[in-house]
Amino acid sequence: MSILKILIIATNVTTYAGGELETGLWLSELTHLYHEAKEKGYEVTIASPNGGNVPIDPESLKRFTLDKVSRKYWQDNSFRGLLRNSKSLAEVKSEEFDLVYLAGGHGTMYDFPDDTTMQSIIRNQYESGRMVAAICHGVGGLLNVKLSDGEYLIKNKRITGFNWFEESLANRKKEVPFNLEAGLKERGSKYGKAFIPMTSHVVVDGNLITGQNPFSSKEMAKVVMKEMEK
Repeated sequence: MSILKILIIATNVTTYAGGELETGLWLSELTHLYHEAKEKGYEVTIASPNGGNVPIDPESLKRFTLDKVSRKYWQDNSFRGLLRNSKSLAEVKSEEFDLVYLAGGHGTMYDFPDDTTMQSIIRNQYESGRMVAAICHGVGGLLNVKLSDGEYLIKNKRITGFNWFEESLANRKKEVPFNLEAGLKERGSKYGKAFIPMTSHVVVDGNLITGQNPFSSKEMAKVVMKEMEK
């Protein structure tokens, strides 16, 4: 049996457009999937739109948000080295992966939606029947992906992602460049969310898997691994 290959895509963006607040990758949205994949002996590549450094949102390193798994990896210098030296999407676009996973963090709202290389990777991945997954704001990377027939990938798909009320709970409504929940609905997706904000919610629609928020990180990793093993 061949080793399954996973591509994790993270942001390169360090600050909101206002320039005052720092942002980046929400750490747990990468570490949980990374941990599960490594436990199973899968091959994991971390990439970003430009390659190089993946900044970490300082909010995700706080005492109440840095969970046990994320803390373990954050204290691992070799893992942090991987985040400082991510591959660029241009470097990996011709490779084949069993899973393409878009990690979240507010930084993704700036460099994911309009990245044409990312769109191409996702379209090819999805149309070949292989798995595409995205969590939280990383779901924004699916917004503008069109399939070969010209339709948006997420049209008529059951999907979730960070919602507008959660944005106000995170005190980021005035900072973000757009309303992700509204954008996903505008593309014709069948958007759904957890009854209680900031709780875990994962949606599977064929070979497309989405998670709502950082609190979905653990469940997301488990669901993705289960789907990959089918």
